[in-house]
Amino acid sequence: MKKFKNKLFYFFCFLIYFVMIVVSSVSAYVLLNKSANAFLISNFSANSNVSLDIIEVIVDDYSIQKYKWPWSRENFIELLDYFHTYAKPKVIGFDTFLTSFDSTNPADLKFLNQISKMDNLVSGFVPEVVPNNEDEELLKVFKKKYSLNVDDKKGAINTTFNGVVNSSSKIIDSTKNYGSLLIKESSSDDNSLFIFSTKTIVKIDDSYYPSLPLKMYLLANSTNDAVLNADNGTIYIPKTKLTIPAYFNNQGSVETDIRFYKNPVDADSSYSHQSISASRIVDTYKALKSGITPQNHPDLYNPKTGKYVDPEWFNGKTVFIGANVSGPSADVLRTPINERHSGVDIQATVYDNLLNSYFYKNTGVGTLLVSILLLSLISFIIIMRSRFLSGLILIISLDVIYFVTVCALAVNGILTCYITPFVCQFVTMLFGYSFKFITENRNKEKIKQAMGKYLSQDIMKNVVKNIDDLKLGGKRAVVTVLFSDIRGFTSLSEKMSAEEVSVILNEYFAEMEPIITKYNGVINKFIGDAVMALFGEPIQDINHPQNAVKCAYEMLKKVEYLREKWLFEGKPKIEIGIGINTGEVFIGNIGTETRMEYTVIGDTVNLASRIESYNKVYKTNLLVSSSTYSYISDIADVIKISEVQIRGKAKKMNIYEILRIDMNG
Repeated sequence: MKKFKNKLFYFFCFLIYFVMIVVSSVSAYVLLNKSANAFLISNFSANSNVSLDIIEVIVDDYSIQKYKWPWSRENFIELLDYFHTYAKPKVIGFDTFLTSFDSTNPADLKFLNQISKMDNLVSGFVPEVVPNNEDEELLKVFKKKYSLNVDDKKGAINTTFNGVVNSSSKIIDSTKNYGSLLIKESSSDDNSLFIFSTKTIVKIDDSYYPSLPLKMYLLANSTNDAVLNADNGTIYIPKTKLTIPAYFNNQGSVETDIRFYKNPVDADSSYSHQSISASRIVDTYKALKSGITPQNHPDLYNPKTGKYVDPEWFNGKTVFIGANVSGPSADVLRTPINERHSGVDIQATVYDNLLNSYFYKNTGVGTLLVSILLLSLISFIIIMRSRFLSGLILIISLDVIYFVTVCALAVNGILTCYITPFVCQFVTMLFGYSFKFITENRNKEKIKQAMGKYLSQDIMKNVVKNIDDLKLGGKRAVVTVLFSDIRGFTSLSEKMSAEEVSVILNEYFAEMEPIITKYNGVINKFIGDAVMALFGEPIQDINHPQNAVKCAYEMLKKVEYLREKWLFEGKPKIEIGIGINTGEVFIGNIGTETRMEYTVIGDTVNLASRIESYNKVYKTNLLVSSSTYSYISDIADVIKISEVQIRGKAKKMNIYEILRIDMNG
């Protein structure tokens, strides 16, 4: 039964631990993992190895101060015509889309005409959910012209997108290339969340469309083919053999983690790549139109310090055009490296990732589970086998090694979910130390109960109380010593088997022990059939002589009951004799440093034993010394036995037979 209870105890303990681990790991992953990843990215994995062939042209605060906001169609026409007529970039990404269009407005028509002339320009669009798919015919044209040639190895993912924001037939006819500008869910307005990934491919109805950076990459490499493989989580570009890690979320998009860069070009810049104000491009365009050229004004065409920008600086490079202005409507998102990260810079970062096959590798669920298991298991073993301080040092050392490993992996682009193992380890520590405390206390109680069968419970309590100060030695104290002995036990035992003798003794001692305890006595030892008990120590009791005599009187009454019972059971008749003496003794730990016994020594003890032996001489049951009698004379009726020669004593002394005790006195 005890084994079953122990198994049940351990089962419930580890069931509780399992629930704690599951709840804490899920909570940590949901609530803390993104912040933990942001810490790794911003401090370790983000680096300065950006491509210098990517340039961002920004409609910034300086641009709107000079040319007002919003920029007119004419401003954008001049900006685009600069790259069409004078500069020769490899590909241009236009990180914006038409929010309004009037087919009767000459400026709008001129703008579309400018776009239609630029084969290397990729414009942006935003997918949306259109009620009842009102633009179904327009979407068919859009699909035919701009969709990807996709080989989907698994099958169609689900999507809610069935249209494009602000699309019109004239815009579609004029635009050569389109890429999705969607980075996060369009329905999410919570800008407090970190952006870790981008929607590399979106699905509208039954067709797939690339993001702006992916379309630019495909255009730069003269391909429109992609292979989707949800089983191994990749987008594969056959033409360039580029494999892009991806997440198939079944929400209308295939996402890719963004591997961010720090700001290497200008410490004061908020852009990770080379950037230039769009107003300088417009100024340069106007200067070129008026005849001011790099040939006749070379000092004015330095892209860093000059007033104008030499168009040759852009030759063969990739250009992103976008806006980043102050105010609540700014195109900014929160990323691990920037609280207000410009949307156009994020798009440039994604393109750089594609260009250099620069992606994160996530260690996955398997590594996470192994990390949780190892950290928790090793920590639990340390807790159970070590002292608190040394165990804590070992656990901290383990954590340092694990975290350094995680950081080293992050530097090399391998992201590991480290916060969840740490949280699980902390839960393991709470459980481990609690479990250790409970089990140690359970074991201590078992030891106390077991040792209490060999030592008095009160002596055991005294040992436990002074567990840190156990040493040889003790003190002098006045106590009352009681000896009891079964008459003629030796001859009785010769007539019975050892088993029968042990049955009688066990029952006898079992009846005597609670009586002694009742009167604040402590059984010091069993000596064969004899009992030695102390009163006054270690249990403090000023009435120890009276209680010792009352205890003896009740022991005799209990023996009368046992005698009748045993006679009825066919067992031998027994009688006991009790001797009591009060006096000073030495009480404490006697023995060696490795083996000691809590006991009393002194003449008082010897005298109590010899007084008990005189019960045989005078045919009595209860004898006390004169020192004990001096304390109980008012509650006891006695017969004085005068001038007794006690063995070992030079002088004769008086002893007293107790006839009756006033138990209420």
